[in-house]
Amino acid sequence: MKNTLIKILFGLAILLLTYSCTAIMSTSNTVGSSISALFGSPKKIDNKITNPKIDDARLSVLWIGHATMLIKIDDKFILTDPVFTETVAFLSKRLFEPGIDVKNIPEIDVALISHLHPDHLSLGSLEMIENKIKALVVPEGGLLYIPNYDFESNELKWWKTTEINGIKITSAPVLHNGMRYGLDYDWLPRAFTSYIIEYNGITVYFGGDTGYDSTTTLFKKTAERFPTIDLAILPIAPIHPREYSYIRHTDPHDAILVFEDLKAKRMIPMHYDTFAEAYDTLGEAESLMRQEMLKKNLTEEDIIIMNIGEQKRVITK
Repeated sequence: MKNTLIKILFGLAILLLTYSCTAIMSTSNTVGSSISALFGSPKKIDNKITNPKIDDARLSVLWIGHATMLIKIDDKFILTDPVFTETVAFLSKRLFEPGIDVKNIPEIDVALISHLHPDHLSLGSLEMIENKIKALVVPEGGLLYIPNYDFESNELKWWKTTEINGIKITSAPVLHNGMRYGLDYDWLPRAFTSYIIEYNGITVYFGGDTGYDSTTTLFKKTAERFPTIDLAILPIAPIHPREYSYIRHTDPHDAILVFEDLKAKRMIPMHYDTFAEAYDTLGEAESLMRQEMLKKNLTEEDIIIMNIGEQKRVITK
Protein backbone atom coordinates (compact mmCIF):
# COMPACT_ATOMS: atom_id res chain seq x y z
CA MET A 1 0.00 0.00 0.00
CA LYS A 2 2.81 2.37 0.93
CA ASN A 3 4.73 1.70 -2.31
CA THR A 4 1.56 2.14 -4.37
CA LEU A 5 0.91 5.51 -2.77
CA ILE A 6 4.46 6.62 -3.54
CA LYS A 7 4.10 5.63 -7.21
CA ILE A 8 0.81 7.52 -7.52
CA LEU A 9 2.32 10.61 -5.95
CA PHE A 10 5.28 10.41 -8.30
CA GLY A 11 3.06 10.22 -11.36
CA LEU A 12 0.84 13.11 -10.28
CA ALA A 13 3.52 15.42 -8.98
CA ILE A 14 6.55 15.16 -11.27
CA LEU A 15 6.02 18.70 -12.56
CA LEU A 16 5.82 20.09 -9.04
CA LEU A 17 8.98 18.19 -8.16
CA THR A 18 10.95 20.07 -10.81
CA TYR A 19 10.42 23.24 -8.84
CA SER A 20 11.40 21.77 -5.48
CA CYS A 21 14.62 20.00 -6.42
CA THR A 22 17.18 22.06 -8.30
CA ALA A 23 19.16 19.06 -9.50
CA ILE A 24 16.10 17.94 -11.47
CA MET A 25 14.98 21.40 -12.54
CA SER A 26 18.45 22.01 -13.92
CA THR A 27 18.22 19.21 -16.47
CA SER A 28 16.23 21.45 -18.81
CA ASN A 29 18.14 24.62 -17.90
CA THR A 30 21.79 23.60 -18.10
CA VAL A 31 23.80 25.41 -20.74
CA GLY A 32 27.30 25.26 -22.19
CA SER A 33 29.59 22.33 -21.59
CA SER A 34 27.52 20.81 -18.81
CA ILE A 35 24.61 19.84 -21.05
CA SER A 36 26.69 17.43 -23.12
CA ALA A 37 27.58 15.55 -19.94
CA LEU A 38 23.92 14.73 -19.42
CA PHE A 39 24.03 12.43 -22.43
CA GLY A 40 27.40 10.78 -21.84
CA SER A 41 29.10 8.82 -19.12
CA PRO A 42 30.19 10.62 -15.95
CA LYS A 43 33.79 11.78 -16.01
CA LYS A 44 36.21 9.42 -14.32
CA ILE A 45 37.97 10.22 -11.07
CA ASP A 46 41.68 9.42 -11.31
CA ASN A 47 43.53 7.74 -8.45
CA LYS A 48 40.50 6.95 -6.33
CA ILE A 49 41.15 6.25 -2.68
CA THR A 50 40.67 2.59 -1.83
CA ASN A 51 41.33 2.77 1.91
CA PRO A 52 39.94 5.87 3.66
CA LYS A 53 41.13 4.74 7.10
CA ILE A 54 43.77 7.41 7.73
CA ASP A 55 45.65 6.53 10.90
CA ASP A 56 47.34 9.90 11.46
CA ALA A 57 44.12 11.98 11.38
CA ARG A 58 41.57 12.53 14.13
CA LEU A 59 39.22 14.23 11.64
CA SER A 60 39.30 13.66 7.90
CA VAL A 61 36.77 14.14 5.11
CA LEU A 62 36.46 12.46 1.72
CA TRP A 63 34.25 14.25 -0.82
CA ILE A 64 32.36 11.59 -2.77
CA GLY A 65 30.38 14.23 -4.66
CA HIS A 66 27.41 16.59 -4.23
CA ALA A 67 26.45 16.38 -0.51
CA THR A 68 27.95 12.92 0.01
CA MET A 69 30.81 13.22 2.47
CA LEU A 70 32.64 10.40 4.23
CA ILE A 71 33.62 11.85 7.61
CA LYS A 72 36.10 10.02 9.82
CA ILE A 73 36.40 11.04 13.47
CA ASP A 74 38.95 8.86 15.25
CA ASP A 75 37.58 5.31 14.90
CA LYS A 76 34.11 6.30 13.62
CA PHE A 77 32.80 6.80 10.09
CA ILE A 78 29.81 9.00 9.28
CA LEU A 79 28.33 9.18 5.76
CA THR A 80 26.12 12.09 4.69
CA ASP A 81 23.38 12.07 2.03
CA PRO A 82 24.76 9.00 0.22
CA VAL A 83 24.25 9.16 -3.56
CA PHE A 84 26.12 6.66 -5.72
CA THR A 85 23.65 6.24 -8.59
CA GLU A 86 24.41 7.60 -12.07
CA THR A 87 21.17 9.62 -12.07
CA VAL A 88 18.78 11.06 -9.48
CA ALA A 89 15.02 10.57 -10.00
CA PHE A 90 15.89 9.10 -13.44
CA LEU A 91 16.24 12.65 -14.78
CA SER A 92 19.48 14.30 -13.67
CA LYS A 93 22.75 12.63 -14.63
CA ARG A 94 26.07 12.75 -12.81
CA LEU A 95 28.78 14.92 -14.35
CA PHE A 96 31.49 13.08 -12.36
CA GLU A 97 31.47 9.55 -11.02
CA PRO A 98 31.44 9.02 -7.24
CA GLY A 99 34.74 9.80 -5.57
CA ILE A 100 35.09 6.31 -4.09
CA ASP A 101 33.90 2.93 -5.29
CA VAL A 102 31.06 1.42 -3.28
CA LYS A 103 33.14 -1.69 -2.58
CA ASN A 104 35.69 0.49 -0.74
CA ILE A 105 33.19 2.20 1.55
CA PRO A 106 34.07 1.17 5.12
CA GLU A 107 31.56 0.11 7.75
CA ILE A 108 29.44 3.19 8.47
CA ASP A 109 28.59 3.87 12.11
CA VAL A 110 25.80 6.25 11.13
CA ALA A 111 24.47 7.59 7.83
CA LEU A 112 22.66 10.94 7.83
CA ILE A 113 19.92 12.15 5.47
CA SER A 114 19.43 15.92 5.52
CA HIS A 115 16.16 15.99 3.55
CA LEU A 116 14.04 13.97 1.15
CA HIS A 117 14.87 15.37 -2.29
CA PRO A 118 16.15 12.60 -4.59
CA ASP A 119 19.65 14.08 -4.81
CA HIS A 120 19.99 13.67 -1.03
CA LEU A 121 17.76 10.70 -0.19
CA SER A 122 18.70 8.10 -2.80
CA LEU A 123 16.97 4.82 -1.99
CA GLY A 124 18.93 3.03 -4.70
CA SER A 125 22.19 4.19 -3.14
CA LEU A 126 21.14 3.05 0.33
CA GLU A 127 20.42 -0.38 -1.16
CA MET A 128 23.94 -0.48 -2.61
CA ILE A 129 25.53 -0.03 0.81
CA GLU A 130 22.84 -1.58 3.01
CA ASN A 131 25.24 -4.17 4.38
CA LYS A 132 27.75 -1.46 5.37
CA ILE A 133 25.43 0.82 7.37
CA LYS A 134 24.84 0.27 11.09
CA ALA A 135 22.23 3.02 11.54
CA LEU A 136 20.43 5.75 9.60
CA VAL A 137 19.09 9.11 10.81
CA VAL A 138 16.49 11.08 8.84
CA PRO A 139 14.67 14.36 9.60
CA GLU A 140 11.20 14.51 11.13
CA GLY A 141 8.72 12.75 8.84
CA GLY A 142 11.46 11.11 6.81
CA LEU A 143 10.68 7.53 7.85
CA LEU A 144 7.60 7.73 5.61
CA TYR A 145 9.90 7.06 2.64
CA ILE A 146 12.42 4.67 4.19
CA PRO A 147 11.90 0.97 3.33
CA ASN A 148 12.55 -1.81 5.83
CA TYR A 149 16.31 -2.02 5.47
CA ASP A 150 18.49 -4.32 7.56
CA PHE A 151 19.88 -1.36 9.49
CA GLU A 152 18.11 0.67 12.17
CA SER A 153 16.42 3.89 10.99
CA ASN A 154 15.52 6.82 13.25
CA GLU A 155 13.79 10.19 12.88
CA LEU A 156 15.24 13.22 14.63
CA LYS A 157 13.29 16.43 15.26
CA TRP A 158 14.90 19.85 15.28
CA TRP A 159 17.03 20.50 18.37
CA LYS A 160 16.77 16.89 19.50
CA THR A 161 19.84 14.78 20.16
CA THR A 162 20.41 11.06 19.86
CA GLU A 163 23.48 8.93 20.52
CA ILE A 164 24.29 6.14 18.06
CA ASN A 165 27.35 3.92 18.36
CA GLY A 166 28.89 6.48 20.70
CA ILE A 167 28.32 9.42 18.32
CA LYS A 168 26.06 12.28 19.39
CA ILE A 169 23.85 13.57 16.56
CA THR A 170 21.76 16.73 16.93
CA SER A 171 19.28 18.03 14.35
CA ALA A 172 19.23 21.80 13.78
CA PRO A 173 16.86 23.82 11.53
CA VAL A 174 17.88 25.31 8.19
CA LEU A 175 16.09 27.21 5.40
CA HIS A 176 14.88 24.70 2.82
CA ASN A 177 11.88 22.40 2.24
CA GLY A 178 11.27 18.76 2.93
CA MET A 179 8.86 17.54 0.27
CA ARG A 180 9.75 14.67 -2.05
CA TYR A 181 6.85 14.39 -4.49
CA GLY A 182 5.44 17.91 -4.49
CA LEU A 183 1.99 17.02 -3.21
CA ASP A 184 3.49 15.97 0.13
CA TYR A 185 4.64 19.53 0.88
CA ASP A 186 2.10 20.08 3.67
CA TRP A 187 2.74 16.64 5.21
CA LEU A 188 6.42 17.32 5.79
CA PRO A 189 6.83 20.82 7.22
CA ARG A 190 10.12 19.97 8.98
CA ALA A 191 11.57 17.16 6.90
CA PHE A 192 14.81 19.06 6.28
CA THR A 193 17.66 19.65 8.67
CA SER A 194 21.33 20.13 9.36
CA TYR A 195 23.24 17.88 11.75
CA ILE A 196 25.79 18.53 14.46
CA ILE A 197 28.06 15.51 14.91
CA GLU A 198 29.99 15.16 18.19
CA TYR A 199 32.52 12.51 19.08
CA ASN A 200 35.60 12.47 21.32
CA GLY A 201 35.62 16.25 21.70
CA ILE A 202 35.34 16.97 17.94
CA THR A 203 32.29 18.76 16.51
CA VAL A 204 31.29 18.78 12.84
CA TYR A 205 28.35 20.68 11.34
CA PHE A 206 26.79 19.23 8.18
CA GLY A 207 24.50 21.77 6.51
CA GLY A 208 22.62 19.61 4.00
CA ASP A 209 20.76 22.10 1.81
CA THR A 210 19.99 25.56 3.10
CA GLY A 211 19.45 29.12 2.04
CA TYR A 212 20.42 32.28 3.88
CA ASP A 213 18.28 35.27 4.73
CA SER A 214 19.75 38.35 6.40
CA THR A 215 16.95 38.25 8.98
CA THR A 216 17.50 34.66 10.02
CA THR A 217 19.05 33.83 13.38
CA LEU A 218 19.03 30.05 12.90
CA PHE A 219 22.77 29.68 12.51
CA LYS A 220 23.60 32.06 15.35
CA LYS A 221 21.29 30.02 17.59
CA THR A 222 23.14 26.89 16.51
CA ALA A 223 26.44 28.57 17.42
CA GLU A 224 25.05 29.47 20.85
CA ARG A 225 24.27 25.81 21.51
CA PHE A 226 27.48 24.52 19.91
CA PRO A 227 30.18 27.17 20.49
CA THR A 228 33.15 25.05 19.35
CA ILE A 229 32.38 23.77 15.85
CA ASP A 230 35.63 22.44 14.39
CA LEU A 231 34.32 22.09 10.84
CA ALA A 232 31.24 23.26 8.91
CA ILE A 233 30.41 21.44 5.68
CA LEU A 234 28.22 23.82 3.67
CA PRO A 235 26.59 23.93 0.22
CA ILE A 236 27.70 26.64 -2.26
CA ALA A 237 25.38 25.94 -5.22
CA PRO A 238 23.16 26.33 -7.15
CA ILE A 239 24.04 29.97 -7.63
CA HIS A 240 21.57 31.02 -10.33
CA PRO A 241 18.93 32.33 -10.45
CA ARG A 242 19.39 34.01 -7.07
CA GLU A 243 15.79 35.24 -6.92
CA TYR A 244 14.74 31.58 -6.83
CA SER A 245 17.68 30.01 -5.06
CA TYR A 246 18.64 32.35 -2.22
CA ILE A 247 15.99 31.13 0.22
CA ARG A 248 16.78 27.44 -0.46
CA HIS A 249 20.43 27.34 -1.52
CA THR A 250 23.49 29.28 -0.40
CA ASP A 251 25.94 30.50 -3.01
CA PRO A 252 29.59 31.09 -2.00
CA HIS A 253 28.83 34.54 -0.58
CA ASP A 254 25.92 33.31 1.55
CA ALA A 255 27.75 30.14 2.60
CA ILE A 256 30.47 32.30 4.14
CA LEU A 257 27.79 34.25 6.03
CA VAL A 258 26.53 30.94 7.44
CA PHE A 259 30.12 29.97 8.29
CA GLU A 260 30.57 33.26 10.14
CA ASP A 261 27.26 32.93 11.99
CA LEU A 262 28.24 29.43 13.11
CA LYS A 263 31.65 30.70 14.28
CA ALA A 264 33.15 27.48 12.94
CA LYS A 265 36.92 27.09 12.78
CA ARG A 266 36.98 25.74 9.23
CA MET A 267 34.63 25.15 6.31
CA ILE A 268 34.46 22.64 3.47
CA PRO A 269 32.26 23.63 0.48
CA MET A 270 30.03 21.01 -1.16
CA HIS A 271 26.96 20.62 -3.41
CA TYR A 272 28.50 21.73 -6.71
CA ASP A 273 30.00 20.29 -9.92
CA THR A 274 28.49 16.82 -9.38
CA PHE A 275 25.08 17.21 -11.01
CA ALA A 276 24.09 20.05 -13.31
CA GLU A 277 22.99 22.93 -11.08
CA ALA A 278 20.38 25.28 -12.64
CA TYR A 279 22.21 27.83 -14.84
CA ASP A 280 25.57 27.38 -13.12
CA THR A 281 28.56 26.53 -15.28
CA LEU A 282 31.13 23.91 -14.35
CA GLY A 283 33.76 25.42 -12.06
CA GLU A 284 31.76 28.60 -11.40
CA ALA A 285 31.00 27.85 -7.74
CA GLU A 286 34.65 27.16 -6.89
CA SER A 287 35.81 30.28 -8.75
CA LEU A 288 33.31 32.48 -6.90
CA MET A 289 34.25 30.87 -3.59
CA ARG A 290 37.90 31.79 -4.14
CA GLN A 291 36.88 35.38 -4.97
CA GLU A 292 34.84 35.58 -1.75
CA MET A 293 37.78 34.19 0.21
CA LEU A 294 39.97 37.00 -1.09
CA LYS A 295 37.38 39.61 -0.10
CA LYS A 296 37.18 38.18 3.42
CA ASN A 297 40.92 37.49 3.80
CA LEU A 298 40.19 33.80 4.28
CA THR A 299 42.92 31.27 3.52
CA GLU A 300 42.78 27.67 2.34
CA GLU A 301 43.24 26.68 5.98
CA ASP A 302 39.94 28.43 6.73
CA ILE A 303 38.04 27.26 3.63
CA ILE A 304 39.20 23.81 2.52
CA ILE A 305 38.31 23.43 -1.16
CA MET A 306 38.34 19.81 -2.29
CA ASN A 307 38.19 17.85 -5.53
CA ILE A 308 35.70 15.03 -5.88
CA GLY A 309 37.48 11.90 -4.69
CA GLU A 310 39.94 13.84 -2.53
CA GLN A 311 40.38 13.12 1.17
CA LYS A 312 41.72 15.81 3.47
CA ARG A 313 43.11 15.66 6.98
CA VAL A 314 41.35 18.36 8.98
CA ILE A 315 42.67 17.59 12.46
CA THR A 316 45.81 15.47 12.74
CA LYS A 317 46.92 13.45 15.74
